[in-house]
Amino acid sequence: MEIILASGSPRRRELLALAGIEYKVIPSECDETLPQNISPGDAVRLLAQRKAEDVFNKHEDALIIGADTVVALDGKILGKPKDRENAKEMLLALSGKTHEVYTGVALISKYKREVFSCRSLVTFYPLTEKEIDNYIKTGEPMDKAGAYGIQGRGFFLVKGISGDYNNIVGLPLSETVRKLEKFKTE
Repeated sequence: MEIILASGSPRRRELLALAGIEYKVIPSECDETLPQNISPGDAVRLLAQRKAEDVFNKHEDALIIGADTVVALDGKILGKPKDRENAKEMLLALSGKTHEVYTGVALISKYKREVFSCRSLVTFYPLTEKEIDNYIKTGEPMDKAGAYGIQGRGFFLVKGISGDYNNIVGLPLSETVRKLEKFKTE
């Protein structure tokens, strides 16, 4: 069965390729508006499912992988920064604290559907304004939830993690691969 990744994320593509999974990319065009006061875990599962269903509706003979990742601090979702000032606000808020990274994954085929999420904790070093400004100048924070990418230059912000590193990058790869294997055999 053909596998389709319903995401344009280069990080998710790299992770699936690392796992040796053959797939095609067809990014979803679904609405990503969230209900107010939704929890981070519910938000990522809902968005992953919407993305997968959007692509599944056009490719019903394939197995679709939808995914979404958010950063949350004190239960509040931090999306992608709107501009450099917003990126700085986010990074200042994360400085010296532990936050959560959630990724939701939806696997949908005509035979089976499964939606799950993974949570990891990330602790930042206390950051100086100079460190934050220098990081923002790289441009890397601008398309990342929470205004950083652990797999890029953002690694220097991180003091430690608890949980699945790949989840923080954008896809809980080990769990996803295990579930994909079950999809193929059931």
